[in-house]
Amino acid sequence: MSTISNRFARVAGRLRDEERGDVPGWVLVTLMTAGLVIVLWTVAGPALAGVFEQAIARVTSF
Repeated sequence: MSTISNRFARVAGRLRDEERGDVPGWVLVTLMTAGLVIVLWTVAGPALAGVFEQAIARVTSF
């Protein structure tokens, strides 16, 4: 029984270490994704707005 509890303790310890060490990675991924969205929106926003306005104009002209 002590062997099983020792294994469980080692696995639980590794999981805690991985979870704790993984948080900065997720923060970095989230910040990079937000930055990428902002850059793409800045570049493509006016073009997308123009396409949308043209589509609405064509639909309302009927």
